[in-house]
Amino acid sequence: MRIRSLAQAAVALATLTAPLLVATPASAASAAHQGSLHLGYIQYDSPGSDGGSNSSLNAEWVNIHNNTGSAIQLKGYKLKDNTGYTYTFGSYRIGAGKTVKVRTGKGTNAAGVRYWGRGWYVWNNTSDKARLIKPNGTLLDSCSWTTSDDGYKNCH
Repeated sequence: MRIRSLAQAAVALATLTAPLLVATPASAASAAHQGSLHLGYIQYDSPGSDGGSNSSLNAEWVNIHNNTGSAIQLKGYKLKDNTGYTYTFGSYRIGAGKTVKVRTGKGTNAAGVRYWGRGWYVWNNTSDKARLIKPNGTLLDSCSWTTSDDGYKNCH
C-alpha cells in the first residue's frame, strides 16, 4: 500500500511541476545558444566618422563566443557578410566559455583577438548579416541588423 501511495505522490508531483518546465520564448532563445559556438555582440558601425583609419576600422568588430564546456579549434571557420567578404580563421583555439573578437582592421593577433587585416569597412551600417560558417560549409549561426539599430547588435 505504501509503494502505491509513493507512486501516486510522484505522479502528482510530476503533474504539478511539468508546467514550470515549459520554456518561455526568452529562455528558448538563450537555450539555443547553450552548448554552442555562436555570434555574440557586433559593433558594425565604428563610433565617429567612417574615415577609414586603422583605429576606426578596428572599432568595427564581431565577438564569437564558445558557450560549450570544451575548447574548440577554429581553423577553417569563416565569418562572412552579405557582400561575401570572408574572414577565415587560421589555427586558433577558443577556450570553453571564452570569446574571441574579430576586428576589421590590421593589428597583431593575440589571445582573444584576431585582425581581419582589411583596409576598409566590412559591415554595412544600414543593414547586413553576419554569418559564422563551419569548415565543412554548414551555417552555424547568423545575426542581422537594420537601420533601426544603433551601430551595434547583441546577437545572444
